[in-house]
Amino acid sequence: MNVKFNNRDPVYIQVIQHFKEQIATGVFEPGQEIPSRRELANRLKINPNTAQRAYKEMEEQGLIYTERNLPSRITKDEAVIKVVREELIVEAVNSFIASVQSINIPLDEVLDLVKKKYETFQDEQGENS
Repeated sequence: MNVKFNNRDPVYIQVIQHFKEQIATGVFEPGQEIPSRRELANRLKINPNTAQRAYKEMEEQGLIYTERNLPSRITKDEAVIKVVREELIVEAVNSFIASVQSINIPLDEVLDLVKKKYETFQDEQGENS
């Protein structure tokens, strides 16, 4: 597990963001067991209380669940997973729009370019597989 922390956002929020990205991309599968809080803290070299706070927040958001004394697991709730994916997509689109609007590119030109680049990127990814 490799997380690059920045200095502007709280670490527990960055841990949650990492989990959301891993869930949305399918790296973490529904029902998959995740490291214990202590193990996560050791792996990421963060305070165990920070790991605990991240897990507590993720449980409240429905991203993970813990049954009795068993290890925590990624949610199996497809609706939650869909919301996480949409949230990440909206964040990326908002960031992109803010960048593009700052240089005054017409929408139709942006959409054409995005479509071409998206298709090119997919083709390149297919060749690299």
